[in-house]
Amino acid sequence: MGIVEGLTEFLPVSSTGHLILAGDWLGFPERIASTFEIFIQLGAIFAVILYFARDLIALLQRVLRRDPAAIRLVINLIIAFIPAAIVGLFFRKQIKAYLFSPLTVGISLVIGGIAMWLVEVWSAKRSQTTPMHSQREAGEYRMTWQQAGLIGLAQIMALVPGMSRAAWTIIGGLVAGLNRVTATRFSFLLAIPTLGAASIYELLKSLDELHSGDVPVFGVGLVVSFVVALLVIKFLLGYVARNDFKPFAWYRIIVGILMILIYR
Repeated sequence: MGIVEGLTEFLPVSSTGHLILAGDWLGFPERIASTFEIFIQLGAIFAVILYFARDLIALLQRVLRRDPAAIRLVINLIIAFIPAAIVGLFFRKQIKAYLFSPLTVGISLVIGGIAMWLVEVWSAKRSQTTPMHSQREAGEYRMTWQQAGLIGLAQIMALVPGMSRAAWTIIGGLVAGLNRVTATRFSFLLAIPTLGAASIYELLKSLDELHSGDVPVFGVGLVVSFVVALLVIKFLLGYVARNDFKPFAWYRIIVGILMILIYR
């Protein structure tokens, strides 16, 4: 389960969806499943914090110097965080009660895969008609609040298991006019407050379910997730610099169709 979380948290294929499928196939104990997932998600969060540690320290230093670009980036992260946070807070119980199933995951994988493929096709056509100097994007420090808002609205889709937070924040970034590298980097940065807040909230809700006997299992999951997520982050940033997301789109569609046929 730690490997699955580390592999899928930052790839645009849905970690929650894959954890639901993996838990179902492995017969993972229901008693600790939801609490265990909090800890392996924390492993992925620690990985992205460590990987971007220099960038985060530089951002903090620039904010303390009142650098307008740094302050704008922080504000944009807050803007992108708010929509999914509000919807998730108010509809958390309904989402878990009605949407956390393998069939929902299968349908969501297909829908998200089709959306990703269409956005990639549209993005490629746009790049052919836009002068190269206009395509260049100076990075997350140059984003506008409108772009951040669009990414935030797109992130709401990730509340449905199988949709993928990474996929929809990247889709939102591409639609907003960011290049793949910037959209992916902003997705990683946005993961810190989004996943961090969700994990802390879920942990507080699950404190009474924690038992000392579960600590070794939770610890193994957290460490494995941390190590695998570090490798995935490095891979994905290198991948998007040279490739598009169509392979991930096809993966989602194929796996989603198989899940629908199995769980219908």
